[in-house]
Amino acid sequence: MNGKQKKYLRGLAHDHKPLVHIGQRGLSSSVVQQIESALADHELIKIKVAAESPVDRREVGEELTKQTGCEIAGQIGRVLILFKPNPDNPRIRLPEISSTTESTGE
Repeated sequence: MNGKQKKYLRGLAHDHKPLVHIGQRGLSSSVVQQIESALADHELIKIKVAAESPVDRREVGEELTKQTGCEIAGQIGRVLILFKPNPDNPRIRLPEISSTTESTGE
């Protein structure tokens, strides 16, 4: 994803509330399953990493990208915005990546 696409997704997620909260038990397998399910249903979700979580919020993002195949569209404090298009029925269309590059001239 490029910056324009991430910005677009952050705008879409602005009014969303976090669907999953990661608390004292950290990133357990049940929490990962809950996140995978939410991504399959919504494609774009927010999760909140509580202050008492034993896992740092940056580590949570890295681990979730590995385990679920999602991408991080943004992070605001302890809230992560995750995106994973539904392979069968994608509902969110990202802005196209422009392949043209402008030259600066001589």
